[in-house]
Amino acid sequence: MYRPVHQSNFPAEHFINRELSLLQFQRRVLAQAADETVPLLERLRFLCIVSSNLDEFFEIRVSGIKEQIRLGSHASSNDGIQPNELLARVSTEVHQIIANQYLMLNEEILPALAAEGIVFLRRSLWNDEQRAWIRDYFNREVMPVLTPIGLDPAHPFPRVLNKSLNFAVELEGRDAFGRDSGAAIVQAPRALPRVIRLPNEISDQPYTFVFLSSVLHAHVGQLFSGMNVLGCYQFRVTRNSDLFVDEEEVKDLRTSLKGELQQRHFGDAVRLEVADNCSEEMADFLLQHFRLGRADLYRTPGIVNLVRLMQVPDWVERADLKYGNFQPGLPKPIDIRRDIFAAIRSQDILLHHPFQSFEPVIDLLRAAADDPQVVAIKMTIYRTGTDSVLMELLSRAAQKGKEVTVVLELMARFDEEANITWANRLEEVGAHVVYGVFGYKVHAKLLMLVRREEDGLRRYCHLGTGNYHPRTTRFYTDFGLLTSNPEIGEDVADVFKQLTGLGKATTLCHLWQAPFSLQPNVVTAIKREAAIAAEGRRGRIIAKMNALLEPETIEALYEASQAGVEVDLIIRGPCALRPGVPGLSDNIRVRSVVGRFLEHHRIFHFHADGEDQMYLSSADWMDRNFFRRIEIAFPILDPRIKRRVMKEGLRPYLGDNSQSWEMQSDGSYKKKMPRGTRRMAQMILLGELAAR
Repeated sequence: MYRPVHQSNFPAEHFINRELSLLQFQRRVLAQAADETVPLLERLRFLCIVSSNLDEFFEIRVSGIKEQIRLGSHASSNDGIQPNELLARVSTEVHQIIANQYLMLNEEILPALAAEGIVFLRRSLWNDEQRAWIRDYFNREVMPVLTPIGLDPAHPFPRVLNKSLNFAVELEGRDAFGRDSGAAIVQAPRALPRVIRLPNEISDQPYTFVFLSSVLHAHVGQLFSGMNVLGCYQFRVTRNSDLFVDEEEVKDLRTSLKGELQQRHFGDAVRLEVADNCSEEMADFLLQHFRLGRADLYRTPGIVNLVRLMQVPDWVERADLKYGNFQPGLPKPIDIRRDIFAAIRSQDILLHHPFQSFEPVIDLLRAAADDPQVVAIKMTIYRTGTDSVLMELLSRAAQKGKEVTVVLELMARFDEEANITWANRLEEVGAHVVYGVFGYKVHAKLLMLVRREEDGLRRYCHLGTGNYHPRTTRFYTDFGLLTSNPEIGEDVADVFKQLTGLGKATTLCHLWQAPFSLQPNVVTAIKREAAIAAEGRRGRIIAKMNALLEPETIEALYEASQAGVEVDLIIRGPCALRPGVPGLSDNIRVRSVVGRFLEHHRIFHFHADGEDQMYLSSADWMDRNFFRRIEIAFPILDPRIKRRVMKEGLRPYLGDNSQSWEMQSDGSYKKKMPRGTRRMAQMILLGELAAR
């Protein structure tokens, strides 16, 4: 049931471009690195997060724009910006972001770290003892694994892996065979660490690091004996990493995907990063080889891959320079009762991560794996990681003879390889592994256990807004609902039946499901608020999500605003809606909260003439989530939990005056400045929900 992108009836100027809005989000993350109230090592981490985000932005978003241009596409998105113009604007914006990023690194963060005894030592500052140790390290650890390649007709330019560290070397003179190519490429194997800590005995600071690039620069002459090295320049290429599997050609998705994964590292180049000392001649040579233009060249005054610094905060034992540790709390029903099945039977239980622990979900699956009364387990998996206790428990349950069915999404971007590995392991122990419906990513977060009890079979369910990934539950804000509600269980069972079998979509009692009912129900709920407001009663919508892009939904929100509905949107990332436009969106406010944790839960609240409808979901309001994914929005039926969602998931964010950014009608953002008491939603929730 693929649905084409809805063509808006509103003028193009009513919409913000997705890519440009996404780059505004990177500016907000970069602002965290600039914030002096953020612990110093966390500021470094935020700086690295920007680089990681930009990598994916080029791999997926920029590569998509370039593909449109290559195919001669002139079809504009709803904002009316043509691909060529968009690419130019993206290039300008990213160049500015990167310039600010490195200025902050070199002028603020590195000097501040040095003042705390955490030093990244330049080659010019190495003393004799350090130089000797580094020379020995190079000869022992680096030199044996390097393969310098001189460029000549017998040695063409080597294949360069996506995002790998490489060095272009300019040479003078002739080698042993009389060759004089003038250039060579040295590729740094990924097995080599990019940041090396010097031993304490040769350091006058508690933590002294050197970069692999500095080590190689200092000794590159050893790779080309008898020749004169004129220059050695770091470079890094970002490639198109989107995967394509032809639905008409594929017979085995897993096998086809394995073949595609092999080629991901060698997709078309979309960006070239070089050190700022790279000669113009070498930069032009590299651009020509990778078929890139000048706008695709990014010069960096420092190492070309800041993502490699992400681990440094973990290596440095300075608690005073990091966010404080905390112990996630447990909700009272879980805390009081040891029998998790009894706890869920007694009442629905809401888990709020990372402030509350993800352990109850693990405990539920562990109990199910070992409980002889549990006869079946069904679960969707989108992202779970290479080392997952949940997947181990599913394997254990299958080995014990339980009916285990896992709907595993093989096309989860950048997690495809891990998911294929888990598919193999689960099948080896007798679990049923299916890959959902071809052409639709399974993004819903569902776990269902069937247990034989005195009064018959009972379903226990977990429905969540985030992935079944124990590591990210410590950093992403998400809700999870544990319930034995029979009607919710029946809906979940029907969804699994769709995913594993064949048949018509059924009408669900409570769940809204994409690609069938989710978008129509969201639009209907928005229009209902507009109708209520038009009759003079209160219309109110509060929605929190990662992205708002789907035009028909945006149009409905505009109409609701014009009818007098108060609309508050908490959108972490890109937002195509323009708030505060006179006559169009006067009553719509959009804010983004960026802090210690990644805001990830999706919450939809409609006043509904006093009924206060509250839904939690795995889906953002985007075309892909509504029409090209299998998603779920589930209602909060218990008034007690509904109050909790409002109290914890919405009100603190609406009241945040320290980490909240207000979106302007032109798509830019202004940070809210506290007047009086500072209110930070994430810190308030830590104080209220964490154990300590």
